[in-house]
Amino acid sequence: MTNGGTIDLDPTIPAFGPDDDVQQLGRMHFIGIGGAGMSVLAEMLHARGVEVGGSDREANAKTQRLESLGISVAIGQAAANVEGARTVVYSSAIRGDNPEIVAAHEQGSRIVHRSDILALLMHGKRAVTVAGAHGKTTTSSLLAHILVTAGTGALADPSYAIGGSIQRPDGISSDGGHAGSGDVLVAEADESDGSFLKYHPDVAIITHAEADHLDHYHDEEHYQAAFVEYAGHAHDRVIISIDDDGALGILQALDPSVAARAIAYGTRKLAAAELNGAAFARIEAEREEAGSGEERFTLHIPGDAFDGVADTRVPVALRIPGAHNARNASAAILAAVQLGLEAHAAAASVLDFAGAARRFQVRGYEKGVSVIDDYAHHPTEIRALLEAARRRYPQAGIHVLFQPHLFSRTKYFAHEFAEALSLADDVIVSGIYPARERQEDFPGIGASSIVSAAAELPHEPPTGWIRAVEDMHTAAQMIVMRAHHDDVILTVGAGDITDMDPVLLHALQAHRDACEA
Repeated sequence: MTNGGTIDLDPTIPAFGPDDDVQQLGRMHFIGIGGAGMSVLAEMLHARGVEVGGSDREANAKTQRLESLGISVAIGQAAANVEGARTVVYSSAIRGDNPEIVAAHEQGSRIVHRSDILALLMHGKRAVTVAGAHGKTTTSSLLAHILVTAGTGALADPSYAIGGSIQRPDGISSDGGHAGSGDVLVAEADESDGSFLKYHPDVAIITHAEADHLDHYHDEEHYQAAFVEYAGHAHDRVIISIDDDGALGILQALDPSVAARAIAYGTRKLAAAELNGAAFARIEAEREEAGSGEERFTLHIPGDAFDGVADTRVPVALRIPGAHNARNASAAILAAVQLGLEAHAAAASVLDFAGAARRFQVRGYEKGVSVIDDYAHHPTEIRALLEAARRRYPQAGIHVLFQPHLFSRTKYFAHEFAEALSLADDVIVSGIYPARERQEDFPGIGASSIVSAAAELPHEPPTGWIRAVEDMHTAAQMIVMRAHHDDVILTVGAGDITDMDPVLLHALQAHRDACEA
């Protein structure tokens, strides 16, 4: 349908049936092929022999990689780019007035959302999808890592579609998409636009369910209802955290037939009646000893969780810090056991996991200051990040350069952002990364919204610990001037704040050299 020259796009309507196959797609064109989620799918289809091309507004590392594989990428978006394409793929960042969308509609191409392609790739695979407000990328990366390093037979060489890169122990990031020869597909299930309800996986993981994306769901009730429906789509198991009230509420709202197939995990001590009939794998003795560089815990897997698996306690050690990562690792281990991997083998393999890119990623160490990058863009994620940083660097001053992501999220959560950021010693909030939103639709919302909310906190000192600086290059220079030896600077946010890491490292070098001179 069209509306004044704009094509109506609804990512929640399925484009394919259960008997459709990727070979029916014909020549394909991805709009925004350089995005993390889109490039993964393009690469997987290319590996399956599908003719794939695409476009993006500018070149990046993803487009360069795709071109190295023989996938054509046009820089700039124009109607001519989709000529002859039988199927055109868009993400939720693409609007209905995009010239390639309009041209695709006019020439009769099938226009499908990226979630339709991911759902299609699940056909014929044992699919594990990971949904949740927080932890999706790390949990799916951990599960892919476990299968790659410890899987044998059909569990070896899994396919995976992860919306980000994976850090290797040698410091190099590998791509988050792979078309493997095994029978397992691991994928993130993005709940932001409701399109994750197209998935019908064998195993559905829910890492967290604190209300988010209220621009789509409007309220917490509709947000949680979507997760309940998602859980009901799982053919075999639902693996769900119960350490936040939202996820616990989802478990308790599940139909008893679904809850009976669920495995809850977490650190809470709950009565059996609170679990709605689910088995409970408890995270015990979670800790990080100062200076150890390892997050440690024990995962207690009860005898009623899996058929043929005895009650056992599995020791786990992680290089990625924080109690939230103990939860992420637990979900990944439980999913691996459900797929058929032995629990101790799954747990042992996670020690070598260096982390998903932009998740507590150490970008450098210059003149006694560590620079770490993290994708956290929700108050709960920022709180978990800063708590992990405090445990990993207990004596350090913690400096944060934070770029809010979306005007709407800043509007809804300004006070929550301020409370989470108050765990740092020094904070600069830069201009908002708008993504698909426009400033004119959110008058009065900006970096200063969070700083104003922080002024209402009972903080010591009451002022001076947080400020708003619109230009992130200026902000980077300012935060370097405040850092001392053995301190940590964190770049935080889901936008392009990561580009400031080399700027920070260069500024630290120059500043320290000037001080020494």
